[in-house]
Amino acid sequence: MHLSCRRVYFVMVSFYISVLPFTECTAFEEVNLLGNQKNINNKINHQKTSDIAVHGLLLWASMGFLMPLGILTIRGSNKAEPGSRRGRVLFYLHVVFQMLSVLLATVGAAMSLKKFENSFDNNHQRLGLALYAAILAQAFIGFFRPHRGKKERSYWYLIHWILGTIVSLVGIINIYTGLKAYHQRTLKSTTLWTILFTVEVTFIGLIYLFQDKLEYMKKQGVIGGSESILSSHQDIIPNRQNQKELLPVACGIKKNALGNLFD
Repeated sequence: MHLSCRRVYFVMVSFYISVLPFTECTAFEEVNLLGNQKNINNKINHQKTSDIAVHGLLLWASMGFLMPLGILTIRGSNKAEPGSRRGRVLFYLHVVFQMLSVLLATVGAAMSLKKFENSFDNNHQRLGLALYAAILAQAFIGFFRPHRGKKERSYWYLIHWILGTIVSLVGIINIYTGLKAYHQRTLKSTTLWTILFTVEVTFIGLIYLFQDKLEYMKKQGVIGGSESILSSHQDIIPNRQNQKELLPVACGIKKNALGNLFD
């Protein structure tokens, strides 16, 4: 009995000695796998965060800067003299800014479809999809502009103006929703970016309003100057007439009263 117990103990000790190294190796491999998986997840999350940031910057440059800048330039060209060099330069700048805006929006939309989970279950994705379709429609309408003098020109202008205004305003709103979505997904603060974008939009809005007032102020200055010049000129004319009336009539020249009146 004593020998059998010793044999049992010996067998158990031998078993643990033989199995323990494999158990340690398995546990070590599991720890390594978990560490590697964690590193992979961190890299994926970092890459996704970077992709979201690039997507946001592209749409910011497109909808938040180039498109409003294009609106300002076309308003400036409309206020210039028809056929002037300034009007042509501003018009072509409008075309360039809008084409760059469409290009950057296309890159941002392609990045969103390829790298993000687009279930379209939030306002930012829904607005973005509708906004991109409106951008393409606006660009299509802009290329098929009727010539001046045609009946279709007024209808084209009304549609192009309304759609462009809606696209610009909705684009600005969608940038704010994008900043909110970025904060919710990455838990990073977007306060600084929100403040910077608000300052930019406010500055562009002030320029937009100042364009009309600038023309009004210029007209007011021209009218005021012409009125002062006209009043001074009118003051000079009666003095000259009085001087003419006081001139003596030369002797030997006969003039009647009617002749003196029209001199």
